[in-house]
Parts: sequence; C-alpha cells; structure tokens
Amino acid sequence: MKSNTSKYILATALLSFLIACSTKKDTFLARNSHALSTKYNILYNGQIALDKGLKAVNDNTTENFWKRLPVEKMLISDDAPIDGKTKNSDFEVAEGKATKGIQKHSMNIGGTEKNYQIDEAYLLLGKARYFDQRFIPALDAFNYILYKYPNSSNIYNAKIWREKTNVRLGNDALAIKNISKLIKDNDLRKQEFANANAILADAFLNLEEKDSAVVKLKLANAFTKIHNERERYSFLLGQLYEEDGQKDSAIYFYQKVIDMNRKAERKFVIQAYAKKAKLNNYQGADYDEFVKRSKKIMEDRENRPYLDVIYHSIGIFYDNNNEKEKALDYYNASLDTKSKDSYLNASNYRNIGNLYFKHTDYFAAAKSYDKCLELLDPKTREYLQISKIRKNLDEAIVNEAIAKRNDSIIYVTSLKEPERVIYYENYIQKLKSSDDLKKLLAEKQKKIEGNIALNMAGKMPNDVIQNQNGQNVTPAFAPPTNSNPSAASNLFYFYNPNTVAYGKLEFKKIWGNRAQTGYWRVSATNNVDPNAPNIAAAKPEQDSIKQVAATEVNEKYTTDYYLKQLPKSQTTIDSITKERNEIYYQLGVIYKEKFKEYDLATNRLEKLLTYQPEEKLIPPTKYNLYKIYEITNPSKVASIKNELVSQYPNSRYAQIITNSKLQEGIAADSPEAVYERLYRSYQQENFGLVMQQIDGLISHFSGEAIVPKFELLKAYTIGKLHGLDAYKKAIEYVVDNYANSKEGKDAIEILKTQIPLLEKMSFSTVDSKNWKVVFRIDKNDVKSESEIEKKLVLFLANENVERLKYSCDLYTEKESLVTILGIHSESYAQFVAALFAQNDKYKINQPGIVISNENYKIVQIKKNLDEFLSLKKS
Repeated sequence: MKSNTSKYILATALLSFLIACSTKKDTFLARNSHALSTKYNILYNGQIALDKGLKAVNDNTTENFWKRLPVEKMLISDDAPIDGKTKNSDFEVAEGKATKGIQKHSMNIGGTEKNYQIDEAYLLLGKARYFDQRFIPALDAFNYILYKYPNSSNIYNAKIWREKTNVRLGNDALAIKNISKLIKDNDLRKQEFANANAILADAFLNLEEKDSAVVKLKLANAFTKIHNERERYSFLLGQLYEEDGQKDSAIYFYQKVIDMNRKAERKFVIQAYAKKAKLNNYQGADYDEFVKRSKKIMEDRENRPYLDVIYHSIGIFYDNNNEKEKALDYYNASLDTKSKDSYLNASNYRNIGNLYFKHTDYFAAAKSYDKCLELLDPKTREYLQISKIRKNLDEAIVNEAIAKRNDSIIYVTSLKEPERVIYYENYIQKLKSSDDLKKLLAEKQKKIEGNIALNMAGKMPNDVIQNQNGQNVTPAFAPPTNSNPSAASNLFYFYNPNTVAYGKLEFKKIWGNRAQTGYWRVSATNNVDPNAPNIAAAKPEQDSIKQVAATEVNEKYTTDYYLKQLPKSQTTIDSITKERNEIYYQLGVIYKEKFKEYDLATNRLEKLLTYQPEEKLIPPTKYNLYKIYEITNPSKVASIKNELVSQYPNSRYAQIITNSKLQEGIAADSPEAVYERLYRSYQQENFGLVMQQIDGLISHFSGEAIVPKFELLKAYTIGKLHGLDAYKKAIEYVVDNYANSKEGKDAIEILKTQIPLLEKMSFSTVDSKNWKVVFRIDKNDVKSESEIEKKLVLFLANENVERLKYSCDLYTEKESLVTILGIHSESYAQFVAALFAQNDKYKINQPGIVISNENYKIVQIKKNLDEFLSLKKS
C-alpha cells in the first residue's frame, strides 16, 4: 500500500515539474517558475555582464574638460561593427543572456505575455545594443516593449531609453516631442524625471538651443540621485554659463562640484577648482585665501595625479594678477609633470608665449608659440590665430632687433670719446661675467659627469664599467684599483679610499698644495706649506704655456674692437637714424593693427615723436596715436587732434579727422575714393594697372582701416593674372594678417568654401554642347593680334552659318586668348580650327585649340592651358 502511494506522489511531482517547465500552460506554477528562472539566473548574469561592459566603457573614455562635456559619458566611435558583431564582449554576453531569456522563458499565450520578466529581458537587450552603439537594433528592442507590453512597470523607462536612442540617431526634434509629452502626461518618479530632462537637455544642445538646454539640465541636476550624474550636470552647467560669459553663474556650478568633495570623482573636483581659478578675480583677502587653499591642494597626496592641472590653474591665477615670474614658474612646473594632456601642454606654452609677448620678449615668445603649435590640431581656429601671431612676430622680432641696434649706435655716437670708452668697458665687464658664468657652469657640469662616471665605476669589480657591447672596460679617468674590489662595490663615493685618493691628486693638479688655514681658494702663495714639494717648479713647460695663453687677449674684450666699428660720417649716422625712425613707425602700426597691443603701439609711436623724425612720418604717427587714444585714453584725443589739424591742416590725415574737402560725401583723395577708382579699374579688367598701383597705395595708407580692402583686391587681381595657386597664397596672406577685419573674415570663408571647390575642378571628357576655338596671342605682339582679328572678322562675315562670335580674353600678364564662341559640337569646332589652319583665305599661322566651355573655365581659373594641351596629345 505504501509503495503504491509513493508511486502516485512521485508521478504527481513529475507531472507538476513538467507542467511548470512548459511555456504553453498558463498556470501559477509555470508563470512563477519561468519568471524566477528569468530574473535570478539569466537576467542577473546578463546585468552583471552589462555593468562590467559599462565599467570598461567608462574606464576607456577620457574626459576632455577643454571642450563642453557630453550629457552622457559615452565615447561614440565612427567605426561600424564588422559583420554585425559587437564591439564589446561583455555587451555581447548581456545581449546573449537577454535573448536566451526571451527564447526559453517567454510565455506568449493567446497574444498575451504571461512571464512578467520578459519586458525586463527586452530592456536589457536594448541597453546592451545601445551601449554597443548599435542604435537601430536597440530602438527595435525598446519599441517592442512599448508595442507588446503597454501595461509594463518599465513602460516609462522604455520610453526614456527609446528617446535616448533617437537622440543618438540624430532625431532630436522627435525625441523632444516624445519626452515632453511623457513628462506632461505622466507622474514620473524622481530619477525618471531627471533622466527625461537630461535627454531633453542633450537634444537641445545638439540643436544649439542653449537656453532650453540649461533649464532642462538644471531640473535633471536637481532630481537625480546618482552622484556621477550630478557632478557631470553641474560641471556642464558651469561650462555653458562660461560660454555665455556669465561668470558668476559658472562659478556657482563649479563650486557645487567642489562641494560634492568625495561624492564626486577627483578629476571633476580638480577641474572645477581650475575653472573657478580661471574665472575669479581674486583680490585682497580672497587672494590670500586662494594661495593658502592652493598650497593645501598641492600638498594633498590624493591630488598628485592632477598636479599638471593644479599648477596650470595656479599659473593662470598669478597671470591674471600680473605676477609674471610666479606665473612662469607654475606654467613650467605643469610642463615638468610630463602631462599626457597635449592640449594642457599647448595651453601652458601659449600662456608662456603670451606672457613673454606682453613683456616684449619676442624671441622667447616665438619659441613658446612654436612649441604650442606643435601640439595643437592644425584644423582648429586657435591654431590659425596663434600661427598668425607667430608669423607676425617674425616681422616684429626683426624690427625690434634693428631698432635696438640702431638706438645703441646712435646713442654711442652721441657720446664724447672718453664716455664711449667707459661705455664699452662697462659692456666688456658684463660680457666677461657672462662668459665666466657659462664657463663655470660648463666645468661644473663636466665635474658632475666625471663624479657620476667614478661612482658608476665603483659599482663594478676592479673598477670596470660595461660599454654598449656589454664588455667590461676601465674608465678613462678611473682611480687606482682597490685591493678588495668586492668591498669597493658597496662603498659610497667618499667612503671609497681609491676614489678619495684620486680626488686628492686631481685637487693638487689644479690648486697645488694648500695648508688647512684660512680660505683654501686664496692663492697658494699665502697658504703654501713650506715643507711641500714645489709642483709648479717641476713643470716649467706648463708655466710657459700659461704665460703664452695669458698674452692672448680675446679681441671682444678690447674697446678698440667696438670703437672701430662705429660709423664715422654724418651721412651714415643720418641713414641709421632714418632707418630707426621708420622701424619705430612700422612697429607702432604692427602692434596697433596686427596685435591690437595698444600700449606697445603707443610706446613706440610716442617715442618716435621724441626723436624728431622727418616730416613725412609725423602726420601718420599722430593720426595713429589719435586712433589709439580714442580707444585707450580719451583725455588725450583732443590735444593730439589739435596738434594734427593746426600743424598739418593740408594733410589727408587732418582732412579725415575734420571731414573737410568732402565731395559727395567722400574726400577726393581719401582712401575710400582712391579704392573706388582702383576697383573700377579692376571691374574693367585693367588688371595690369591695378597691380602697378596697389602696392604703392597699401604702403601709402599703411595703418588705416582700408588697407585690408586693398589687400583683398590685390588677391583677386593676382588670381585673375596668375591662377588658383597664386590666388590661394594671396588669400592666405589676407587671413594671416587681417583676420579680425571684415575682409579677413571674407578671406577665411573663401579659403573654407570656394578654394577647395576650385581645386577639385579637373578637365572633363564628357560631351559638351558648348565649344570654343582658341588662339594664343602674345600681348606685346600687337601686329599678330590685329591680323588674327581681321581673319576672324572676314570668316564671320562670309561663312557664319551658326552665327558665331569672337572675343579677346585676358589670360596672363603676357598672353591673351582670342576665342571663337557659340559652337555647339566638337566636330564643328574641329572643322573651324582646320579651316583656319588650311584655308589660305582665313589661314592663321598658329593652331586653333579646340576646347569645351567647361574646360575653358578651368584653364582661366588655374592658368593651365599647357597642361590641357599635353593631356590632349596623350
């Protein structure tokens, strides 16, 4: 009886197990069995794999704090997955687990899913695909939840993830519409509300709607419970306010990151300190507090990995407070950390260059700018700006050197003979001190290297070292070997008797015997030991060599060397003075126009006026000072204007200031009127005339606002005469020297858009409906041009069936092109060319070139007719 009962129980249990394993039976046991198996086995392991993959993504993603941070930390790669495979094996595992849960445990009975964990599986599937940057498949997974499980507890979460994916796919407007509706129609939990607003902020930033993005990002920041998100949102808000110039708001949000302290990643806290230091204008007690806090941050061991950023920010602090030496020390300290952040290093070099430039050390500034440019991306605007400054510095460096040299010459020539001698004796004394210092440093370095070699030698048995081939050799200056080599290898230099003995011998060779009284470096004649052998007497040959060397005086240490180089004639001195004055004027204009360094420009121009320059320099100098004073010192504007108008009333500079002699609103000889006349010549294609006049006009109007217009017109003319390559170089010159002007911005646009398109143009072999026959003419050969025109007129009068026309087009400065146009087929163009070559009535001694309209345009743009002919022959 018992055995039969056991059999029934066992059978019932087996049947129950089979029913529970079935995905087709809608029973309590089946539903919960599959749900539990899905949740605690498959999805649990899948979530672990997803978290592991996310950690790998975060670890491998480097934050670029120099640019606006993304709302979500995720490095988007442009490389598409190969053959649909995932980029991260952990995400592949997570996707596999989610798929397994769906395939094995889905209970879709009667069109309804009975396993309440399957929506979780689809959510995991979508996330795994999303983080693996397979956004279309991820969108399918999230949409499936919304379609199949409208009553799911994850429905809001699925909608949020769907819109995150839409943002990644560039569907920003759609994401904004859907998320806004979700927030409006539903009562979301705090974290869901934060996530939804973060997505809106991301979409608005993609659409460059910063104000809307800031509002949504503030909401996300206020409601999120995740520290990593709060630190990111606060920092990003600081960056956005900084971009808009709202310093106080930016500092407030950077301070929020700092206040998070250990709840935020250390790199965010340090970067927030750096941003705040850059924006704040510390004065008084705040100054002392910043110094104290900075010292504390530097001494914190936890901050050692970020010393490069810390030193850089402190350098900016001292830079803003005009403490040059301290700023340089910290910028160099930041560089000494060997930071892997190339832009940080570039910023250090840029700031160092700016400091040197500000203090007129142009050579050092140029070296720093060169190092900065090596680290910057050549495609960035900052690279173009610094490279422009660097090119302009070459001119400033050369001019400053000439000015300094001429100033020195003029000053010395103004001195009397005894004063000149004293001047050069003082200079020679400084030169000797400098040379002695260099020699002392070189000797010190040599001794250090020798001691290092001795110490290295002491580490090998029998005082040997290994060469590059691994062989043991005795050092060239090794001391006597120790009787106990094994002991010597463990001795410090001064505990090694051999090296000490060797050092004593070297000391005697250099200094002789010195008694241990008084200062040992004082001459041996005062401190010599009477019982010591006379080493000097034993070396008469060396003494004689020293005496000979003593008689050899370096020529640069004599005043005659410099005095004989001074100019003797007054004509030469006047020439040097004139050159100096012109250089000072050029420097003033360079600092005013190219660098916008008005203090430097004022210094050079005001100093020029004290030198009583030739009269032609005085009006433009005072006019440039007048324009500078309008910006920097309005109190001086009236006086300089009165001087210019009263002393030089007929100069065009006085007329510009007073607006006198106007004709129809423009002075007849004003820069505007001159430009209009020259531009009309350009429109009339008198390019040779334009080129003859334009350089002189640029020089004549130097320092005035109209110069960039002349330079751009010159670039256009060069393009018409010399082709695309020359045109590009001319436009680049305008960009380099006048980037801040309207013409400079136009030139930048030309470089970005027009020139790349023109460079891509190439000769086409496609059939065209418009053809030309072209004859090349030397512009100096007027007779030949006249004869060709006669033949063309005769041909058009007698045999002009297709109503052809001809024109004479400029090609280069030396050549023109006489062109027959209006031909609609290549075969007829070849017939016309053959007619002019063979028919005695119309014969022209040079061959006609058959060319399509499209290729003719390329020839005129690039001036490459010879290239076209060579391609045609081949």
